[in-house]
Amino acid sequence: MHLDDNFGEFGGYYVTDEVKKVLEELENAYIKYKETKEFKELYKYYLKQYVGRPSPLYYAERMTKKLGGAKIYLKREDLNHTGAHKINNVIGQMLLAKKMGKNKVIAETGAGQHGVATATCAALMGMECTVYMGSEDVKKQSLNVFRMKLLGTTVVEVSYGTGTLKEAVDAAMKSWIIESKDTFYVLGSALGPHPYPTMVKEFQKVIGEEAREQIIEQENRIPDMLIASVGGGSNAIGLFSGFINDKKVKMVGVEAAGKGIETGMHSAAFAGSVGIFHGMKSYFIVDENNELRPSYSISSGLDYPGVGPEHAYLKDCERAEYTSVTDDEAVDAFKFLCKTEGIIPALESSHAVAYAMKIAPKMDKDEIIIVNLSGRGDKDVNTIADYINNTK
Repeated sequence: MHLDDNFGEFGGYYVTDEVKKVLEELENAYIKYKETKEFKELYKYYLKQYVGRPSPLYYAERMTKKLGGAKIYLKREDLNHTGAHKINNVIGQMLLAKKMGKNKVIAETGAGQHGVATATCAALMGMECTVYMGSEDVKKQSLNVFRMKLLGTTVVEVSYGTGTLKEAVDAAMKSWIIESKDTFYVLGSALGPHPYPTMVKEFQKVIGEEAREQIIEQENRIPDMLIASVGGGSNAIGLFSGFINDKKVKMVGVEAAGKGIETGMHSAAFAGSVGIFHGMKSYFIVDENNELRPSYSISSGLDYPGVGPEHAYLKDCERAEYTSVTDDEAVDAFKFLCKTEGIIPALESSHAVAYAMKIAPKMDKDEIIIVNLSGRGDKDVNTIADYINNTK
C-alpha cells in the first residue's frame, strides 16, 4: 500500500533504510485505519465533544470598517480546547498511535501549542508523553511549558544550536528512531518525511471544510481570498484544502520576515532555496555551504527554517502566493485586533492578520477574505510586553 502525496518534485522520504521501515509501518497503519467507520466516528466524536468543533467563522465587522475594504471573516481556531488548531491533528495521530499499539508518544514544539495539545491528548488517552522544545522557546513560552508539566508530560529542553524549533525537531526525530518500537512521533506540522505531510493535512482539513460551509451559509458564496500564517504550514494547508480546487479563490501564506529579509534574521523559507532536510525536499533557508541557516522570528511557532512540501508545490505551480511580514507589523496587528475586536491572537496568527490589514483596503467592499486565526495569544503576552518595553 502506498499514498500518492501529489506534491510534484517536493516531499518524499529522504531517510535511512531503518527509518524508512518505520515510516512504511506508519503509512500502512494510516491507510488501514483512516477510512474505517470506527476511526472516523471516534475522530469526529473527539473533535465535537472534546475540542468543541465546529469553530466559529466570525465576521470582524469593526476590523472591516476600520480598514475600509473587503469584508473580513476570522476562522476562530483560537477557540478550540488548548487554544489552537494543533489539537485537530494531534487527536488524529494519537488515535492512530493507539491502533498501532504504541503506549508512548513524543513530539516537538516551538510556541508550545502543539506540545500542549499532545500533552493534553496523552493525559486523555492514558499515554506516556515526552515533548522536545528548544531552550530559547522554553524561555519565551514558560506558560506552555508549565501547562505541559501539569498534564504529566516530560519536557526536554534542547539547548544546542539556536535552541529553537529546528533543534526540537532534530532531537524528537533522533529519539523516535531509537524508541520507535513502542513510541509514536506526533509531528506537529505539515512537514517531515512522507507520510507525515499528507497525514497532517488529512487531520487539519476540517478547518477548510467547516470554513467553506460556514461562508456559504453566511454569504451565499465562497470567499475571494484566504490568508494564513506559514511556518511548517499546517494551519494554512488545513484552510486551503477546503478551497484548493476553486481557482478563483486566492490563497496567501504569510511567513515571518522577522527583523527584515535583508537582515538575514527571518524565517521566510521562500526567500531561500530548494533543499533536502528533515527527510523531505522543500524550500529552506540555507547558507553558502548549503547548510540550514539559523532562523528567527518573534513568534516561536514560525521560527522553523523550512516549509512543508505541499506549500512548496503550491508556490511553484502558482496556485498559492506566499509573502512575509516583519515582527513590527505582526505586533501592530496583534495590538490592532485586541483593541478592535476584543480578540488576543497568537503571534503566529498576527502575521496573517497583518497581511489582511495591508491587502483589505485595496480590495472592493463586496469582496471577502477569510483569515485563519490559528491560535490565541495568552502564551505571547509576556513576549509582547518585552517587545513593547524594548522599543519605547
